[in-house]
Amino acid sequence: MVERIKEIGRSANLATIVAAERFLVKNDLDRYANSADMKSSLTAALMEIDVIEKHMAMVADPAQYRTVNLAHSLPRNRKKDVPYDEARQAFSSHHTRLGNLHKPRITTEEKAAINARRGNFVTGAKLYEQMQLQAIRTT
Repeated sequence: MVERIKEIGRSANLATIVAAERFLVKNDLDRYANSADMKSSLTAALMEIDVIEKHMAMVADPAQYRTVNLAHSLPRNRKKDVPYDEARQAFSSHHTRLGNLHKPRITTEEKAAINARRGNFVTGAKLYEQMQLQAIRTT
């Protein structure tokens, strides 16, 4: 499983990376969520993945993304000279969430899978930033 997760990241296909993470989070929610906190965290993750997907559609349309770019004009709302929009915040939040899963009681294989998923989300965030730059340059 770990190798398949890494393969998805190596594909450099943002839609595939996000879809795979949605599948894994939904699977965790359906099969393993055994506390209110875990259910809440996984539900929040799914909402954030929704946000990423919505923003992917917006950033793919430079005319539509222009509004987002203009709405994020203050320096604190920008990182690397592009908007630190809800999608980028969601990438960061989920990366942190996955890091919090690193508990001493999980297996080496589970840790490797979490690390691969975190790596994929770093890759996804970079791909999204590239899409942002392209959208901003086009407008």
